[in-house]
Amino acid sequence: MEVAAAAAAVAVPRHKVKKQINLFYCAECEELALKVAAASDAIQLQSINWRNFPDGFPNLFINNAHDIRGQHVAFLASFSSPAIIFEQISVIFALPKLFIASFTLVLPFFPTGTFERVEEEGDVATAFTLARILSMIPKSRGGPTSVVIYDIHALQERFYFGDDVLPCFETGIPLLLQRLSQLPDADNVTIAFPDDGAWKRFHKSLANFPVVVCAKVREGDKRIVRIKEGNPEGRHVVIVDDLVQSGGTLRECQKVLAAHGATKVSAYVTHAVFPNQSYERFMTANSGDQFAYFWITDSCPQTVKAISQQSPFEVLSLASSIADALQI
Repeated sequence: MEVAAAAAAVAVPRHKVKKQINLFYCAECEELALKVAAASDAIQLQSINWRNFPDGFPNLFINNAHDIRGQHVAFLASFSSPAIIFEQISVIFALPKLFIASFTLVLPFFPTGTFERVEEEGDVATAFTLARILSMIPKSRGGPTSVVIYDIHALQERFYFGDDVLPCFETGIPLLLQRLSQLPDADNVTIAFPDDGAWKRFHKSLANFPVVVCAKVREGDKRIVRIKEGNPEGRHVVIVDDLVQSGGTLRECQKVLAAHGATKVSAYVTHAVFPNQSYERFMTANSGDQFAYFWITDSCPQTVKAISQQSPFEVLSLASSIADALQI
């Protein structure tokens, strides 16, 4: 009887108790932080006074520093420009020293990810530089810091981080899959990749869709986008990549896909960087080269603020995914 009772007790599934997270955030990420907190009853928002001395250097204060002792703490960062990185690094290095149980840095967009290689002597791989800086974050009482990053440009960049932090690479592709399932023509979607790099990065996550792969080929002094494999004819083609800067490659892909018979062309990128307001070229496109949808996430808060509710853009929020990642 005792053995049977013990076996029955073992068989009863135990619900994992959620960690209670104190989430701090930079000023740029306030809207996203509010959404993250709304996505989980295990997350409590905390605040920081972001001030500057007259000479422009940060004058920072972490509120409730004593109250968070022994608790799990996270910081939601946005390194959208070099001007705001130093003040956030100062807070990131200070939080683990407040006798907290654990520390997680959520950096949705790793901004130097595209500068990961040295192609000639003298090049500076700033992806490695930023990874080294983050690798120096002090340990909390619970051990190394977890660093959550979404769709980093190259997966091998995980090896740029030192052993004193734990990089956790997440993706926004599940958000895209959910949105695609809601389309009226969901059964007519083909995925296109603008180059081999994007195909290598995402094709396994999108294996259930027909695929078109584009490539840039040299014709004289010009580099022209061509279809390398696949057939877009009669399909709603969705171009997928990790990020967009000026958007020139996406526009060229759209033209080629439409010329080969695609009935509609849309795009998805996790990180909508769009320097110098380059998103405007997608808002003013002619009807012949207009994207049906342009899905982005809120990993770049400044862009989201600028293009919110502007067609063809639609924001797929990372909030629920971040809330889940904080429970890892």
